[in-house]
Order: sequence, then structure tokens, then C-alpha cells
Amino acid sequence: MTTLSVPIPAHLEKFVQKMVKSGQASNKADVVRKALTRLAEEEAVFAVLKAEQEPNVKGNLHDLMKKF
Repeated sequence: MTTLSVPIPAHLEKFVQKMVKSGQASNKADVVRKALTRLAEEEAVFAVLKAEQEPNVKGNLHDLMKKF
């Protein structure tokens, strides 16, 4: 596991402290890990939704290449 040192604004530090104090996270690192995991999940969902909007290409690849 790698350690990162990231400066954050005061309002986020307060949020991190609140998460730890309330028991929603075991420590500051846990808050950051959970946040990054959620961000990664959101990015994956966004990628799937974007891909669903892409046009579907069907047919013979050789014939399709002639069109371009």
C-alpha cells in the first residue's frame, strides 16, 4: 500500500474529522479510501452510460471500412 500526503481545505478536514468521530470511518485514511472508491465507482458508471450512447457498429468489418 502507498501513502499519499495531500493538502485539503479546512472545510474538508472538518468533514473528515466528522466522519471519523461519528464512526462512519475508522480513521482519516479510511475516509479518503472510501471517497476514492466511490469516485472510481462513479467514473465507471459514467463510462458505461457514455458507452451506451455511442452508436453501435454492426456488420462486416471489411464492408464497414469501405464506407470510411
